[in-house]
Amino acid sequence: MHVPNIFIYVKAKTYKEISLFLCHKLCLFMKTTSNIPLLFILICTVLIVIPSCQKEKRGELKRIWYNGSYNRDFNDLNELHLTAAKKLGIEPVSSREEAEHASKKMKEIKTGKYYEVEKLTHSIPYLVPEAAKLLEDIGKNFQDTLYNHNASLYKVKVTSVTRTVDDIKGLRKTNINSSENSAHLFGTTFDISWVRYTKIDEKDTLDIDSERLKMVLAMVLRDLQKEERCYVKHERKQGCFHITVRK
Repeated sequence: MHVPNIFIYVKAKTYKEISLFLCHKLCLFMKTTSNIPLLFILICTVLIVIPSCQKEKRGELKRIWYNGSYNRDFNDLNELHLTAAKKLGIEPVSSREEAEHASKKMKEIKTGKYYEVEKLTHSIPYLVPEAAKLLEDIGKNFQDTLYNHNASLYKVKVTSVTRTVDDIKGLRKTNINSSENSAHLFGTTFDISWVRYTKIDEKDTLDIDSERLKMVLAMVLRDLQKEERCYVKHERKQGCFHITVRK
């Protein structure tokens, strides 16, 4: 009587839910029954059903297309970035030594489930809490969108975060386009590469090229932009999206 109920449940639930359900039912049944044959059948059911549900078949890859223009859609001027940065951010600091004190007001960002922090040469991996939350939401929404397109999952790459005045001076020696009056000074701004991504499961044989991944990232950023959560600038030469949190 118990076994058919389990199979009905299995048809309608995910692997995680099935596992929890069957383990729970098995524990209860073991405490309340002396019917050894039925208990044996139930244990076999658990051992057979759970492994068969571990890998859900992925559907056919859906077409990935960004219906817009990167340069037009992501052209928020530096003045907008600065206004938001000064409103939500920290006071700019001159050096890395001063940054250690300022970092107490910010959240350290590390490579995790949704994004990868590249080796930083001219910035430190700290953001104000609102910006850190925005970054995590971008990474999560990016993966959710890939999943909804039946694509392999990737992580976005963070290439630059909070800069000190000394960092910007050093950066300007090699990058003349770098602005002295940068939103990166306030702990509210970060750059995400639209060229490089990290594949989560290297055993997954389905590869998504960087151009389509850029389209997915653009979809995510446009949605967050419409929600007034961020300002975004498409940086062509640097190969990144320059992003500042708004709220």
